[in-house]
Amino acid sequence: MTTPLSYATSRLVTPVDNNDHIRGKAEASVTLVEYGDYQCPYCGMAYPAVEEVLRQRAGTVRLAYRHFPLTNVHPYAEMAAEVAEAAGTRSRFWEMHDWLFTNQQLIEPGSLLRAGADLGLDVEAIRREVVEHRYADRIRRDFVGGVRSGVNGTPGFFINDLRHDGGYSTGELLAAVDEAAAAWPTGRPHPEQP
Repeated sequence: MTTPLSYATSRLVTPVDNNDHIRGKAEASVTLVEYGDYQCPYCGMAYPAVEEVLRQRAGTVRLAYRHFPLTNVHPYAEMAAEVAEAAGTRSRFWEMHDWLFTNQQLIEPGSLLRAGADLGLDVEAIRREVVEHRYADRIRRDFVGGVRSGVNGTPGFFINDLRHDGGYSTGELLAAVDEAAAAWPTGRPHPEQP
């Protein structure tokens, strides 16, 4: 006798809170969490799709971005995350986030500091903070939360606390966001969902 295969959907272990980098309205019914790596080519391909979803569903969806640098294959991913965090302490996280994804092919130590200059930030202060790994704990916390939630590659998406195992084209993400918005208008997974 054989039994049918069953698939378990992973849940987001670390809830979205005020410590997250969030883009979009707080009252949005759908929260899209992305675990990403600034050097990952797949994250680079997903970036414009996520931006388009945020544009098309501005009142419905918000994005929380979390770091998941795959340092074994992307040698500057962690440094890029640290630079983004340094920019974030200066209220410029999203500008740096956008710069990193739109200039992904340039990511290396020298260009990361030039990005700070492009954004009008104090490059010497950022360099010092990155050398000291001042934001390493924050990045590690994001990474560990991702691992505990079942992230095994980037980009890793969760929609209203449930892992999105579909694709990340604009159409696929829009469909998933629309389904989540229709299923539970409060923006949180229904407590009875598996």
